[in-house]
Amino acid sequence: MKTRFCAIAILMATFYFSSHAQKSGAILRGGLNLANVSVTDNGRVDDAKMLTSFQAGIIGDIHLASILYFQPGILFTGKGTKSQSGTEGSANWYKATTNPYYLEIPATFILKSPTGPVKFFGGAGPYLGIGIAGKNKAEGAIFGASFSSEKNIEWSNDDPTTLNSEEGAGFGIMKRFDYGLNGTVGVEGKSAVFSVNYGLGLAKLQSGSNSSQDNNNKHRVLSFTLGFKL
Repeated sequence: MKTRFCAIAILMATFYFSSHAQKSGAILRGGLNLANVSVTDNGRVDDAKMLTSFQAGIIGDIHLASILYFQPGILFTGKGTKSQSGTEGSANWYKATTNPYYLEIPATFILKSPTGPVKFFGGAGPYLGIGIAGKNKAEGAIFGASFSSEKNIEWSNDDPTTLNSEEGAGFGIMKRFDYGLNGTVGVEGKSAVFSVNYGLGLAKLQSGSNSSQDNNNKHRVLSFTLGFKL
């Protein structure tokens, strides 16, 4: 239900504000993701489990009024987490990573300072992510005997138009759809844009789980991005 509402809201906002825009542009954006997954019911993360990934895509820049802008977009973005026990290369150690990739559709409202060619900005808005690829990897050693494994992430076949059901859910299968809130601050020049962003996931990763039950097992992504105006 939340997934469907989020998708409809983002699409309606994009069409509405695009049709009422005073001026529009686009930004080609990419950068570093510091991804993690919450491990407590109140949404806290373990910094030791942070996974480095990346994002790339295009962001619209629609001038609505005065200092208010609307920035929809489409991004290819990596999320996930890692866990490790012991020292890599020792007789007994273990490392596992989960690195899913999403097509993410943000819809962010931005306020820009009226300071000439260099502007400071901040904003927030919802996002919807669709899982399309990713890997689960494990490696390590037991009493000096090395092992490793790698397999593709399995996604549920969830239909966002159905209510109160998630097709293809099961243990070890990730939810196909992710949704949440994005926040951003940064500085914009004549041709380039630098931003610091934070994505607060509201959907649990495990398929079949109730996302509104608590804030455990949800994406958390801090990113640093550089964009170039088109």
